[in-house]
Amino acid sequence: MVLQLENSIYEAKTQEIAKQVLAATGENRSFLSALRDQMRWDDKLLDWAMSNPGLRVQLFRFIDTLPTLHSKSEIASHLQEYLGDESVELPAALKAILNFANPDSMPAQVAATTVGTAVETLAHKYISGENIKQVIKTVERLRKDKMAFTIDLLGEAVITETEAQSYLERYLELMQQLVEASKNWGKVPAIDEADGENIPKVQVSVKLTAFYSQFDPLDAQGSEERVSDRIRILLRRAKELGAAVHFDMEQYAYKDITFNILKKLLLEEEFRQRTDIGMTIQAYLRDSEQDAKDIIAWLKQRGYPLTIRLVKGAYWDQETIKSAQKHWPQPVYNDKVATDANFETITQLLLENHQYVYSAIGSHNVRSQSRAIAIAESLQVPRRRFEMQVLYGMGDKIAKALVDKGYRVRVYCPYGELLPGMAYLIRRLLENTANSSFLRQNLENKPVEELLAPPIIDMFRAKAQRSKEEKEGFFGVADTDFAEEEKRRKSRLAFEGVRQQLGKIYLPLINGEYVNTTTFVDSLNPSKFSQVVGKVGLISVEQAEEAMKFAKAAFPAWKKTPVKQRADILRKAGELMEKRRAELSAWIVLEVGKPVKEADAEVSEAIDFCLYYAEEMERLDKGVIYDVVGETNRYIYQPKGIAVVISPWNFPLAIACGMTVAALVSGNCTLLKPAETSSVITAKFTEILIEAGIPKGVFQYVPGKGSQVGAYLVNHPDTHVIAFTGSQEVGCRIYAEAAILKPGQKHMKKVIAEMGGKNAIIVDESADLDQAVVGVVQSAFGYSGQKCSACSRVIVLEPIYDAFVERLVEATKSLNIGETELPSTQVGPVIDANSRDRILEYIQKGKQEAKVALELPAPTQGYFIGPVIFSEVPPNGVIAQQEIFGPVLAVIRVQDFQEALEVANGTNYALTGGLYSRTPSHIEQAQAEFEVGNLYINRNITGAIVSRQPFGGFKLSGVGSKAGGPDYLLQFLEPRNITENIQRQGFAPIEGAE
Repeated sequence: MVLQLENSIYEAKTQEIAKQVLAATGENRSFLSALRDQMRWDDKLLDWAMSNPGLRVQLFRFIDTLPTLHSKSEIASHLQEYLGDESVELPAALKAILNFANPDSMPAQVAATTVGTAVETLAHKYISGENIKQVIKTVERLRKDKMAFTIDLLGEAVITETEAQSYLERYLELMQQLVEASKNWGKVPAIDEADGENIPKVQVSVKLTAFYSQFDPLDAQGSEERVSDRIRILLRRAKELGAAVHFDMEQYAYKDITFNILKKLLLEEEFRQRTDIGMTIQAYLRDSEQDAKDIIAWLKQRGYPLTIRLVKGAYWDQETIKSAQKHWPQPVYNDKVATDANFETITQLLLENHQYVYSAIGSHNVRSQSRAIAIAESLQVPRRRFEMQVLYGMGDKIAKALVDKGYRVRVYCPYGELLPGMAYLIRRLLENTANSSFLRQNLENKPVEELLAPPIIDMFRAKAQRSKEEKEGFFGVADTDFAEEEKRRKSRLAFEGVRQQLGKIYLPLINGEYVNTTTFVDSLNPSKFSQVVGKVGLISVEQAEEAMKFAKAAFPAWKKTPVKQRADILRKAGELMEKRRAELSAWIVLEVGKPVKEADAEVSEAIDFCLYYAEEMERLDKGVIYDVVGETNRYIYQPKGIAVVISPWNFPLAIACGMTVAALVSGNCTLLKPAETSSVITAKFTEILIEAGIPKGVFQYVPGKGSQVGAYLVNHPDTHVIAFTGSQEVGCRIYAEAAILKPGQKHMKKVIAEMGGKNAIIVDESADLDQAVVGVVQSAFGYSGQKCSACSRVIVLEPIYDAFVERLVEATKSLNIGETELPSTQVGPVIDANSRDRILEYIQKGKQEAKVALELPAPTQGYFIGPVIFSEVPPNGVIAQQEIFGPVLAVIRVQDFQEALEVANGTNYALTGGLYSRTPSHIEQAQAEFEVGNLYINRNITGAIVSRQPFGGFKLSGVGSKAGGPDYLLQFLEPRNITENIQRQGFAPIEGAE
């Protein structure tokens, strides 16, 4: 009852204050129609974007590209490409300026100048200056208007340690210069003091992720140590200068680790009594109310208040897209009304605890701000304990109205060059032009009652929004979200459990029994080759023959087993893998040296193969019906017979599982011969299939010497299908041997062979270099380049070649090299001594034909090779043509995009390829002409996902359909057509006849 009374008092006061503020900004609304005719180009662009969704998308894409375009011809050409798109309905004025045939013509130059200037003007509305001198002028103007400020430094994504150090130094310099300038500023009582207490004139806002280039929740401890060292330097200097520091909040993945780092650091004796520091809560996050409660409880314990800036949140699109792609729960509210309601709840929570927290209410929504004021006045919150905040260039009139009413207003002022500022600008434009934006609704003359109505959540609508992502089609499993502490703990426990099992013996499985062998091989941890992961028994040729006999005997019953039953065994196997996910990941990390996140993603892929192929076989089992009157026609499938699966070590679970379960669910009896170096993981997979209910003889685990056992199984007359993933040399040999008809063989063998690649990423002059450098580094050095999809060539256009190589080298230098079970490691070892020695030979060849841009040292206790980057590599050089399968990257310079495509296509392989470009015509041309099985545009080229990105190539990259695709299972099946004449003495049943 008390709460209801409070809320009704707050609501009445909210409406009263909001109407006063709106009245003060009312000229916006009344003169809008008159203003439309007098708008400048920058205003017109925004106005058009609001009224046309197609134009909005293309215009913002063009604006995103603009800073990389260095001539008016380039600007004109891109303007035409983006805005000439069919989805765009152009206003007459834009149509007129785009009406040119040649980008070098005078009309094109005029168009480029007009739009380029408009976008630059637009950017300067939201960015407070390109250098400190301009920023000082801006903040002096704000102070004249009785507004405080906080300065945020825009910058390229911090992807190198050089940039992280530079970020710190630039903030130290910024604080120094602002404080120096502030000595000439007169006191403004409204913002420089409250309740007899001085408030720092200078405040800066910083992002934790920018203090360490490898900031990662998985490596919470390492990230904390590296970040905290730099934060301490910043906070000490801020104290000396008398400046305040506020910590921004970024993507959801960093939220918990950010709070943990700050809470820990701000309890240190040196910083515990500081009250000139702040942190941020984003109300669009579903768990933000609980975060607010936790922070308040922590502040009570700390004993000294800090500022909490409450904002709605700036990464909504990014968060929803990422969670949908990852199959993770949505961290944000899907409905803006829910965010607004949560914002008001947290506002009240903060203000009710004003003795422990200084509230900074950041919003351009008049209702949200008015609600905060209504609560603060009702509770008689001291003026020092709360302030209002707005973004530079947004809600200026609201800010002025609040200042006129006597409230402290702080303006968040980003500053920096136009290029780094573009991502920030796009976020602001998205906010301003969104249908749900308060500023937009206000401009569009929405009734005041509607604008100021309390945010009431429609639960039915919210539920419908959340179920939107449940679409038809295959829905894969989610990778582990290591931002969650519980998931990291589970991973640590799994490693402890697996370490206790190291060195055990693993025997082959023949006809459902584990059998003894005379030969054993040690499987070693490549990060620490003194550590034996397991001892694996290798079968003899005689045992291989025995296994074939059992498979042949088991085939008739397995062939007749209903498809639903076979599919359910796969589903059960997937379920068991999910239960053992952390343990399986740990085995992958220790046996083949794959970093933790990549090992986890491999477990997901294995599970996806089980679930997807189960679904696919049930689809194929229905067959196809082509009946005509008097005749039935059935197109059906039957299994081929016996499949031999020869799996590689680099995806020891996912590829072994994918090829094996595809063969099994299709009704084939299957023998799995894994690579010797990864046989422990396939032994674990064998345990899972047995527990899932696979019958004796249907599946057999037969580790053995490839040159003997593998060759014997390939050549066996009872083998029907050979599924192989590995080197081109072995794959070609299998293909040739399988083609020879053996005595007693009554069928042709089917070979499915994936044989690697020499994959290239093209980076053109319009590319987002932040994105391109990160993508190339991940694609080239993830799992030490030991993926058939890895990037081993990057082809860069002349205008950006030097800048790209410089950042690529620095980003690679910043990677952590070490044992892969360490959460900080990005680059681990190569698989074994033979592989290491072969890669080192290639590096020597590379030194003879190109420049060494980078050669990193590596630990000696394992099979490590530090990443190597060669620049100025000739396109026909050895290191540009041959598959190296290690952390070696060739950077090739080309003059234009046509040459880039020719170089990319100039190898014997056609597996994966990538393009970083923001030029629509280049993207279109690559889609048509880049000869690869999997083409990735503006993202890394590894990590194909089952069903979403079926994987496989052509030319000498392999033969057969794509793994994880809709036609993969057909390779394990024989199609049959059965036709029956159903006429009897001229009579045939006719469907629907009376």
